[in-house]
Amino acid sequence: MEAVPSINPDSPRVRFGAEMRRLREAAELSQAAVAARLGCTQTQVSRLEKANRTPSRSDAERLDLLFGASEGVSFAQLYERIVAQPGGPPWFRSWAEEIEPSLLVLRSWDPLLVPGLLQTEAYARHIFLMEPRATPEEVEQRVEARMLRQRILDRAQPPLVSVLFDAGVLRRRVGGPEVMCEQLDRLLELATHPSVFIQVVNPDCLPGLAGPFMIAKLPHGQPDVISSDAPAQAQITADPDIVAAIWERYEAIRLWAYPERESLKIIEEVRREWT
Repeated sequence: MEAVPSINPDSPRVRFGAEMRRLREAAELSQAAVAARLGCTQTQVSRLEKANRTPSRSDAERLDLLFGASEGVSFAQLYERIVAQPGGPPWFRSWAEEIEPSLLVLRSWDPLLVPGLLQTEAYARHIFLMEPRATPEEVEQRVEARMLRQRILDRAQPPLVSVLFDAGVLRRRVGGPEVMCEQLDRLLELATHPSVFIQVVNPDCLPGLAGPFMIAKLPHGQPDVISSDAPAQAQITADPDIVAAIWERYEAIRLWAYPERESLKIIEEVRREWT
């Protein structure tokens, strides 16, 4: 599997990890001892120090309690710098930075829109433009972040990506006929990618109305992780009960999916309608 992309050494997340390690070693505390105080595992502490894990607000607050205002370091302020970075909300940066770079298989369902990994720049921009109070700068930052995410498909060993979306997505006007034609052309192009599988789902599929989600299969026997979407906050978890429930819903939706060859014919037909 291709190595995870390197992390910017000047990023607030790297500074958070470096200060955490420096203060821990100065206090002669082990990673296990800090983990006990944070309520997490030693592995999670190691990942925080290496900037391989995005800290939570709770992590920052507990570290400030543990180390005090040592040498003027405020983990709460470092956390605020992390979540203030552009490219999307902090809960999604956690998924994009920690889950997508290492996943082996991504399965997704969306009842409303073309999934983000398959969106064109114009399609994504029109979606973000409709966000309440979105500024032009924020829109462009989010578009750029979405396009960067799509680079996982260009790897020498890309993950397998299997997407299901409602047939109504193909006729939902986003930006007008030109944008829609370009987007459907993009879907047809991606369908030729050896690791991308696209299936259109019958609009009578009621199990899919609960909302979009993604299921990530990770390497080294790690448990599956899911992201279930909501307007303001997604749930990202590896909780076995929640993952099992999402898997059941995914299989229920898949029963309503047209075979891939038929799905591509449907996309081609709707593409001609937009011309």
